Amino acid sequence: MERVVEIGGRVGMACFGLVHLVVAWLAAHVALGSRQADADQKGALATIAAQPLGVALLVALAAGLAAFAIWQLLSAFFGHRWISDQRKRTVKRVTSAARGIAGVALAVIAVNFVIGESQKSGNQSQKTLTAELLALPGGRWIVAAVAAVVFGVGVAAVLKGVRKTFLEELDMTKLPTGTRTWTRRLGMIGYPAKGVAFAVVGILLALAGLTADPNRAGGVDQALRELAALPFGIVILLAVALGLAAFGVYCFADARCRRP
Repeated sequence: MERVVEIGGRVGMACFGLVHLVVAWLAAHVALGSRQADADQKGALATIAAQPLGVALLVALAAGLAAFAIWQLLSAFFGHRWISDQRKRTVKRVTSAARGIAGVALAVIAVNFVIGESQKSGNQSQKTLTAELLALPGGRWIVAAVAAVVFGVGVAAVLKGVRKTFLEELDMTKLPTGTRTWTRRLGMIGYPAKGVAFAVVGILLALAGLTADPNRAGGVDQALRELAALPFGIVILLAVALGLAAFGVYCFADARCRRP
C-alpha cells in the first residue's frame, strides 16, 4: 500500500509541475499585456478546463494532486527517515505538510471546476480573506504576521535555489547522468523565481495590513502584475515566467527521484 501511495504521489508531483508550466505561460501573457486569465494556480486550472477534453484533464489532475497531497501528508508524519539530524527532519516534515495542504487545495479547486461551481479569482479570494482578518480584533497585526510568513516562505525558496539545498531531497542516482545537471540548473532557477512571486505576495499583504485596506492585498496574479508595473517590469516578469517554467520542468525530475 505504501508503494502505491508513493507512485501516486510521484504522478501527482508531475501534475504539480504541469500547473506551474501553465502559470508560467499565463505570466508571460501578463508581461505582454494580456488579461485573458489570472496568472496563478486557479487561472492555470481554469485555462486547462477551457481546453478540448478539459474536464477529463482536470479529473486526472485532481486525482494526481490528491495522491500527491496524501503522499506528502504521510511524509509529514513518517517520512524523511534518511535524515539523521532531528531538527532538519522536523523542518522537512513541516515542509511536506505544507506541500500536502497545497496539494489538497489545488485538488479541491480542480474538482470545483469539474462540477461547475463558480470560482473567485485568486486575487478576489485573497482580498476577501484579508478583509475578514482585518475585521478581527488586532486584525492589522494578524495580517502583518501572515505577510511575514508568506514573505519568509518566498525568501526561503530563493535561498533554497541559491544554496542548492533542494538537492538534499533528491536521489540523483535515479536520473540519467546528463539529466542530473539539468535538474540541478532548473532547481537553481525555478526555486528563486517562485520565491520572488511569494515574496511580492507577502509585501502586498503587509501593505494591506499597514493601510487596513484589503484591496492592497492580492494573490500570485496580482504580485506578477505589480512586477510588470515596475521599471523594466516586462523584462523582470518574463524572467520570472521563465523561472516558473523551469520549476515546472524541475517538478518532473523531482517526481522521479524525490526521497520518500
